[in-house]
Amino acid sequence: MSLVADAPTLEDRELVLTRVIDTTPDKLYRAWTEPELLKQWFAPAPVTVPVAELDVRPGGSNLIVMRLPDGLEAPNRGVYLEVIPNEKLVFTDAYAAAWEPSANPFMTVILTFEDLGNGQTRYTARVRHFTVAGREQHERMGFHQGWGQCADQLAELGKRI
Repeated sequence: MSLVADAPTLEDRELVLTRVIDTTPDKLYRAWTEPELLKQWFAPAPVTVPVAELDVRPGGSNLIVMRLPDGLEAPNRGVYLEVIPNEKLVFTDAYAAAWEPSANPFMTVILTFEDLGNGQTRYTARVRHFTVAGREQHERMGFHQGWGQCADQLAELGKRI
């Protein structure tokens, strides 16, 4: 048996969340790219986001700090790989800043904002993990529930901005 045949497929390493949201793509894009807006929805309540530093351009870095109710903070660093305003954002934690490799690469996120007309957007968050174990860990951490709750919070913010 060849090693290639035994290699995990992309589907083995990917988690996907898709929602139709009652707002326009530009508002969802703003919520992902403007720090003060991102802080309002990015973490599942009661987790908060006290810090959001976003240099939204290919090669630009980001730092998002989530604060748990007990005060513990979880900093998340990454780099943007692709930026198409109001349509697509791609970022990864494989780099901590500029092109400095991170110690523990976990995932690359591909976000798309598809205009469905009538003020609706198909929002898709495609999370590609570096390993099958990483995807399994993310599922155990509550990917579907947590990212789902955040998508609900994003949708509510989209209606207000």
